[in-house]
Amino acid sequence: MAESRRAPRHIVLKAGTVKSGGAAVNCLVRNLSRTGAALEVSDESRIPGRFVLVVPGDGLHLPCRIVWRKPNRVGVVFG
Repeated sequence: MAESRRAPRHIVLKAGTVKSGGAAVNCLVRNLSRTGAALEVSDESRIPGRFVLVVPGDGLHLPCRIVWRKPNRVGVVFG
């Protein structure tokens, strides 16, 4: 199967937080590239379509837009 992503993703396991308005939901960053990521969450229905992903260990604050949802996972593109 051909890879369709614009940038290669790297498998990681990093603690993150989905922030939107005053709400915050913990997540695990499962893979990461310069253009997007896959996040593991306890309940994907609690994650809004747009949010800021904070990865404190890397000092990242990335605006995100969801491009796919699966049980306990979301895929995002940055920007």
